[in-house]
Amino acid sequence: MRLDQLQRPKRLGIFFFYDKDGIVDDYVSYFLNDLKLSLDDLLVVCNGVLTPEGREKFKKITDNILVRENKGFDVWAYKEGMEYFGWNALSNYDEVVLLNFTMYGPLYPFKNMFEDMNKKDLDFWGITVHHGYDFDPFGTIKYGYIPEHVQSSFICVRKEMLNSIEFKRYWDNMPPVTSYGEAVGFHEAIFTKEFSERGFKWAVYVDTEDLRKHTYYPLMLMPLELVKNRKCPVIKRKGFYNEYNEFLGSTTGEPAVEVYNYIKEHLDYDVNLIWDNLLRSENMADIKNRMHFNYILSDDNYPTETVKYRDDKIALIIHIYYEDLIDYCFEYAKSMPDTADIYVTTSSPKMKELIQIKFSKLNCKKLEVILIENRGRDVSSLLVGAKDFLLDYDFVCFAHDKKTKQFEPYSIGESFSYKCFENVLSNKIFVENVIDTFHKNPRLGLLTPPPPNHAAFYGVLGTEWGANYEITKKLAEDMKLKVNMDNFKEPISPLGTMFWFRPKALKTLIDYDWKYEDFPKEPNANDGTILHGIERLYSFVVQHEGYYPAWVMTNSFAKIEVTNLHYMLRELNTALFGQLGHHYGHVHLVNSIWGNISLKSLVKKKFKAKAKKYTPTFLWNILRKTKQKIRM
Repeated sequence: MRLDQLQRPKRLGIFFFYDKDGIVDDYVSYFLNDLKLSLDDLLVVCNGVLTPEGREKFKKITDNILVRENKGFDVWAYKEGMEYFGWNALSNYDEVVLLNFTMYGPLYPFKNMFEDMNKKDLDFWGITVHHGYDFDPFGTIKYGYIPEHVQSSFICVRKEMLNSIEFKRYWDNMPPVTSYGEAVGFHEAIFTKEFSERGFKWAVYVDTEDLRKHTYYPLMLMPLELVKNRKCPVIKRKGFYNEYNEFLGSTTGEPAVEVYNYIKEHLDYDVNLIWDNLLRSENMADIKNRMHFNYILSDDNYPTETVKYRDDKIALIIHIYYEDLIDYCFEYAKSMPDTADIYVTTSSPKMKELIQIKFSKLNCKKLEVILIENRGRDVSSLLVGAKDFLLDYDFVCFAHDKKTKQFEPYSIGESFSYKCFENVLSNKIFVENVIDTFHKNPRLGLLTPPPPNHAAFYGVLGTEWGANYEITKKLAEDMKLKVNMDNFKEPISPLGTMFWFRPKALKTLIDYDWKYEDFPKEPNANDGTILHGIERLYSFVVQHEGYYPAWVMTNSFAKIEVTNLHYMLRELNTALFGQLGHHYGHVHLVNSIWGNISLKSLVKKKFKAKAKKYTPTFLWNILRKTKQKIRM
């Protein structure tokens, strides 16, 4: 059936919505307001909860709102939505659109898509197709593999199929859906094949037949091609936070950042709609990895438009405890612009006098040496000693003298300090580029060097939380932060506590009523204290305020980092994995080895011997030496 033969096709939309907090972000309103231009009626089916504010947003678009128990995923939301109208009422529509909240868009008006698809003789259609797998990763698909199918985030069904006995029977016999895998296996993966085999004609708006050999999932893995060259009106939300293996198993990791940059630079879609939703609801480690939030900034070429930023209020806050590091810190402080204010905190009158003498040689707008209590170290320096003036500034650099003596030789700790200082205060050119980067990226809230990974610090990779997840989570709850925190996903935090930030991006943390008594007395434990919790909390506060954290390196240091990472990965591959294939196979092998060690044995003495048996000697030695010593 072709709808362009009708004077005015009558169309119903059934929109499935879910948010664990019941919040309706503006990307949903934008999506539906455009979609409604092509609909006669719209029903919103919400699984779970819906806030009063969310209901008001939906009411501005439609009076038909159904809030139901969070059961059955999108499948049963569609089923109950159709039952809400009844089969007799549905028969009055020329087309019923079953769609959901898992897309950002429209990037191009939906009206164009409907007009084009109206010309096609079809029984059902969608926006994009999944080309299928030759296996069933969920174990729920009756065919034993994933057939080619129209993606269920947007399926339009026309009158003849809508009124058919087969369509009614399909939904009447729908089994309970209790998992994502069942939602795919019982509906999405089989819908197209089921109805195609019964003689119903189908197509998709974005033709990707020529990409069949390129990827099974064009919308996820080739979104730029679809958006730029095929006018696809949507992108998937989960492209910004799904398992990174899905990208890295088929690409070099570019899909999300490429399509985002194209949308930002070439289309009218407001990317703030994306950020408002992602930063509120998803884990920052996932977002950072998909968007590659790693800024490699020049330390030998100034930005081209430095002059327009000279009115910015910029400050350096640096805490110095060790007398022998005053000169070291002074050399890095010289990297700040002449227009900056510089505050140095310390905990003894003698140190204050020595610092005042040395730092008075700086060329800066203002210098103030502040005496603070010797309690809370660098954290209290920032959150108590500098609290009263932090929000007066546009951009602030925070640093501190750093001695790490739990490892010998001491060069290990000194190199950690070097990595931190070089990537926040290497020289004046780099600092100007940092400021320029904040201006060019209005959602950027915090820039921190990458975590250490050399020598005994290698064990930090994969153990970034240390013993601090519960402490950090409790702090987040006390401050009522609304963020996605996961102890299996690393905090994108300044492990080393040196970073650049927008004070307004840390406002919740700054406004908290911190006192010196909140911090433990000296001597401090090497891990598991409130100091280590706050160190990991910074990035979550930034996310709560609607900004994102990122890593930053000088172009000079990035050369070192790339060499280190490549060398370490190559050594692991050579020693452990041989010709096993891509990294996911390596991870699977290691997990299989450790899976041979029962959870029960973790609490028994024999665990040590069993673990050693399954671990290569060189790796076991690293683990042994690093045990209980990875402390920041």
